[in-house]
Amino acid sequence: MENNLRKFSEVDNCPVRNVLDRIGDKWSMLVLLVLGESETLRFGELHKSIGTISQKMLTVTLKTLEADGLVKRTIYPQIPPRVEYELTERAESLLPLIHNLVDWAEKNMGDIKQARMNYAMG
Repeated sequence: MENNLRKFSEVDNCPVRNVLDRIGDKWSMLVLLVLGESETLRFGELHKSIGTISQKMLTVTLKTLEADGLVKRTIYPQIPPRVEYELTERAESLLPLIHNLVDWAEKNMGDIKQARMNYAMG
């Protein structure tokens, strides 16, 4: 048991912490979900679909997801340049797990909100 627990203590070597640090931020899962609804999206379409994310944060999020091999960026050499984003096979394999989390959140959000209110009241 101690060896199993030790694997979680090193951030760089812990797959769970390492992956969740990257996709568990405010925007990454949402970007993956939106891209999962379409084959490809241009930056403007993705930005419009999410609405509340700034262009800078969307750029940073897309670069991070691309660096992790979850998003593929394709640039078409035309004027003006066209850039499209799509999920990679790795991200496609992650989507069912994200959908399970979304389902769980939808089923439990009411109880979680109630628990938070009860906790705040003491």
